[in-house]
Amino acid sequence: MNLPRDQLSRPPLERMLKIHEELRRGALVNCTKLMKLLEVSRKTVVRDIAFMRDRLDLPLEFDPQIQAYRYTHPVNAFPTVHVTEGELLALLVAQRALEQYRGTPFHRQLEIAFGKLSAGLRDRISFSPADELRAVSFRNIGLGRTDLAVFNALSGAVLRQEEVGFSYRKPGETRKSSRRVRPYHLANRENLWYLVGFDLEREALRTFALPRIAEVVLTRVPFARPGDFSPERFFASALGVLGGSGNYEVVIHFTAAVAERIREREWHESQEMRELPGGALELRLRLGALSEVGQWVLGWGTAAEVIAPAELRASIRDTVTALARTYGAASRTGKTVPLRPEFGLQGSKSH
Repeated sequence: MNLPRDQLSRPPLERMLKIHEELRRGALVNCTKLMKLLEVSRKTVVRDIAFMRDRLDLPLEFDPQIQAYRYTHPVNAFPTVHVTEGELLALLVAQRALEQYRGTPFHRQLEIAFGKLSAGLRDRISFSPADELRAVSFRNIGLGRTDLAVFNALSGAVLRQEEVGFSYRKPGETRKSSRRVRPYHLANRENLWYLVGFDLEREALRTFALPRIAEVVLTRVPFARPGDFSPERFFASALGVLGGSGNYEVVIHFTAAVAERIREREWHESQEMRELPGGALELRLRLGALSEVGQWVLGWGTAAEVIAPAELRASIRDTVTALARTYGAASRTGKTVPLRPEFGLQGSKSH
């Protein structure tokens, strides 16, 4: 199907910015010239002009003597963008933050969006991001690698609500299995993209890491996403990605050496903190599964102690026992190297 030319043209804001630029530089601006410049119909040009005059309050009028539109007095800024100094800084920081996602699926789209926003500011503010942002940097460890073709195929299926097939490899397994899924949602959690969908064979919601998805097949079979599905509710019981149907009250004590770092961040929406003697801190979480929080606690080394539930405490104890065997007297080097008490603090600096 061939779309009308206006539907293939640039967006309305971009058209009006172009008209504004032509008027500011004193060009002869009439419907005929704007139709050619913007590649739209006369009706579209008239509508854009009317919007600029009536809705944006621009001093725009048609001068019959020159048979063209003109500004009746100087206009320095296009009125759709009003930026405070703080908002400008936020915009600059956002551009800097884009760099950490270079090579990921959304980088190019975000870069284009930032370009459009900053283009609207050039009449009022001039800045050099390279100079302004030397004092701001972002660094995330372990950014996930996602195949752009896989991401685009799945994101399209999510938007169209169409079933997909793909091969999937579970963590720790070498063989792939075939899956048929109704894709509900794409989520970026802990720097990795995940697909949340209804697995038709297992008849249950599942979470799939995109780097482990391959050979995506678009079936074009439509489905209706359940009205009660909510990504917020789906991830509510998870510390990171893996939720569950359990209802665990997790209690962890942190030493004074790391307590300040725990206070500084929002770890989970259910979190509650209580001050302990000597500057130590108690953190309480309500979670649906324990595997992720167990790994997180181990990352803090000797600075964290699980108080409850009993099964999590036992799991941590078993892991510590296994680690002692790995790094103890029977290590590969044949030498016994005592574990420094502060090791746990060093290991938690990136949290």
